[in-house]
Amino acid sequence: MLILSRKINEKIMIGEDISVTIIEIHGDQVKVGIEAPKSVKVFRQEVFEAIQNENRAAAVSNTNLEGLSGIIPE
Repeated sequence: MLILSRKINEKIMIGEDISVTIIEIHGDQVKVGIEAPKSVKVFRQEVFEAIQNENRAAAVSNTNLEGLSGIIPE
C-alpha cells in the first residue's frame, strides 16, 4: 500500500487518466473527488462488496427457468 500526504485541492494521479482530489477535511473525515473515464467503475468498498455478494448469490441460485420458455420466440 502506498501512503501519501495531501492537502486540500491537491491531487493524486493513478495512471494517466484517473485523478483523486482532496476536496475537504473535517476531523477524521476526508472528502475526495475522483475523475476517471466513464469506462472505469468507481464504488465505495462496501457497495462493491455488496454487488459482489449479490452476483455470487445469483450465480448459485436454483432458479427454475422453464417458465420463461414461452417468452422468447424461437
